[in-house]
Amino acid sequence: MKQLLGSELAGFIKERQAKQVRQLVQQHNVHPVLAIITASNNPTIATYINLKKKYGADIGVTVQEYSVTDSDIVSTINSLNKDNSIHGVIVQLPLAEGMDTEAVVSAVSPQKDVDGLAPGSLFDAATPMAINWLLSGYNIELKGKQICIVGYGRLVGAPLQKLWQNSGLDPVVVDVDTKDKEDTIANADIIVTAVGKPSLITSLLVKHGAIVVDAGVASEKGVLKGDVSEDVYTRDDITITPKKGGVGPLTVCALFDNVIRAAYEVSTK
Repeated sequence: MKQLLGSELAGFIKERQAKQVRQLVQQHNVHPVLAIITASNNPTIATYINLKKKYGADIGVTVQEYSVTDSDIVSTINSLNKDNSIHGVIVQLPLAEGMDTEAVVSAVSPQKDVDGLAPGSLFDAATPMAINWLLSGYNIELKGKQICIVGYGRLVGAPLQKLWQNSGLDPVVVDVDTKDKEDTIANADIIVTAVGKPSLITSLLVKHGAIVVDAGVASEKGVLKGDVSEDVYTRDDITITPKKGGVGPLTVCALFDNVIRAAYEVSTK
């Protein structure tokens, strides 16, 4: 089994980003700032926010958290959109049940939407960027391959399909309503799964020599897990992301790449 270690690639990217931030500060007096808006007490969300705060501190980007009520979230976004000292704004998903995620995400200015989720955003979504970096970093050719994206969520599946289609690829997306989904997955050369359902992808669904990228995240008894079943990791004929240190570290890198780019836009005006 060959592993796709995003954590190793992330170290190189982090060094490059720290240099870019120092350059922004020294040459343009621009200090990159990311605002994270939360409206949920989900412990998983708190874990992700802390990771982003630590990463930001390591490379010199200020991360500010805004914990708001459901009724205040859009007005807070509007205020941050107008604040010239804030370069990136993200809404930490998922929101509380009953909230209109589409309306909330769409309120973020396209110039500050470093998650790449708002209509007309100037940035690619972070996790699809991370998946591209990971596959490219290991010299995995996508052209001519049968690619299956499992899950059509707003954070991974939908933007990844769009990103790859814009690159001339033709990935097949499988979701809960897809007919013959098991056969489609089992015939794929490259499987990217992002459903958030532990043990969804079993060894029977992974053909010989396949490449598997697990971008799914779910909490099971307080433990974060991906979509890939334990039996897949016993295979020695496949290439796969590890249980930890695969897509996740590069997703954080990709997010901050967008923040730095947004700050550069300010410095050139």
